[in-house]
Amino acid sequence: MALNPFFLQGSSTEQFLIQDLINEQLKIYGIDVYYLPRKALSTDSILNEINTSKFDDSFLIEAYLDNYEGYSPGSDIMTKFGLRLKNEINLIISKERFEEFISPFLIAIQEGLEREILVSENPNYDLNSIARPMEGDLIYFPLGERLFEIKRVEFEKPFYQLGKNYVYELQCELYEYENEEIDTGIEGIDSVTKEEGYITTLRLINSGIRTATAEATITSGAVNQVFINDDGSGYTGTPIITFSDPPLDQYGNVVGEQATAVAITTSVGNIQSINRIEITNGGSGYTSPPTITIAGGNGTGAAATCSIGGTLFSVSRLTITESGNGYSGSPTVTISDPTSGVTATAIARVNSNSEIESLRILNGGSGYTSAPTVTFQSLGSVGIGTFVYNETITGQTSGTTAKIRDFKVVEAQQNEYNPPIDAQVYLNTGTFYPGEVVVGSISGATYTVQNYDRDSYEDPYDSNEEIELEADSILDFTESNPFGEY
Repeated sequence: MALNPFFLQGSSTEQFLIQDLINEQLKIYGIDVYYLPRKALSTDSILNEINTSKFDDSFLIEAYLDNYEGYSPGSDIMTKFGLRLKNEINLIISKERFEEFISPFLIAIQEGLEREILVSENPNYDLNSIARPMEGDLIYFPLGERLFEIKRVEFEKPFYQLGKNYVYELQCELYEYENEEIDTGIEGIDSVTKEEGYITTLRLINSGIRTATAEATITSGAVNQVFINDDGSGYTGTPIITFSDPPLDQYGNVVGEQATAVAITTSVGNIQSINRIEITNGGSGYTSPPTITIAGGNGTGAAATCSIGGTLFSVSRLTITESGNGYSGSPTVTISDPTSGVTATAIARVNSNSEIESLRILNGGSGYTSAPTVTFQSLGSVGIGTFVYNETITGQTSGTTAKIRDFKVVEAQQNEYNPPIDAQVYLNTGTFYPGEVVVGSISGATYTVQNYDRDSYEDPYDSNEEIELEADSILDFTESNPFGEY
């Protein structure tokens, strides 16, 4: 039997009236909450799970708190790992308010993300699904200063009153931080995650960067340059470079010092050969260029010759007097000019601690009457600026990247002129090296890593060792079965 035609059964005017009444009640009895949409930056192509996401937008909306007796009962669970707080709340928001004042912004945001990211990673992404609140989005609950994650959205309750739905019921659970980026620009929200979720601590220094220093030794009759005549091939290791001895005097005594050098190999077209020979000691007393023998390294065919300074003094040795700190790459080495002649050149090598590890001579020069001055390229501006929340910092030696979560000066110790700085970071890749320089992508701030607190990101419970040891003090199965014998 058909419905009574004399009743409207839910006209549009009646539906508008109910929606307006609901909106008015929410504004009277509700509270203001912030809705934080999740931006999916990358998804798993197999399971379609979100790998990385961020929350950097917020929308204020009124909501009715449907928990008049506090958080949902039974939400605190005792587990073998301790007490787990799963506080739950139910919020009711206006369907019309959400669709008119939030959805248009979400669609515009999502269109931009889809163009940049999601099309390539998830072409089946449903753009229309963001017309309603989404599971996985966050709600900032100002009364408890907490973030809640939306676990379920009920949009059919009340069930089609006068043929339409008017509200969304958001079933929310206390948010468990998983290193997502949260940068809404609202201090009350962002500070919630600044106090939790740190992965590691970097102790940075903004002073005490040491510039390397070195001294030069000059001698006559020194090898001042080596020339590669044939770079050879097939090297799987580093060949050994040997110079013939300097000549003896008329009495058969050694009057000079044998030169030493190291070979630098390179691979071109899968063929390993000698690229350059660097002098570690030019020796002295040579009256003619010595013979160079290249052996070892499993390669063949390499040959080299050299020139000497003769009776003129050349730079034969460079001695590091201060290894320095904070070098992100090999700095330029400058050797002062001789009174007349050829200026010596050298190359520096840096170790994993950003210190000068060794100095090798490329050309010992000639015409020096006194030991020249050795200087290194300036370290530049190291230890300046302020990192900003959520910016990426990059280690200039290791290439490691991390997200800044907090940045504060450590309390100064007695007589400490410039105290170090602790930066709490979310580690993205790799590990930082002590002594390397880190640079901020937004602020441009530059600091040097003094030390690296690995314990702050290694979970002491990841292998259950501490739990197992503590359990042994409660139940000791080595003595007998505490539950009895059967």
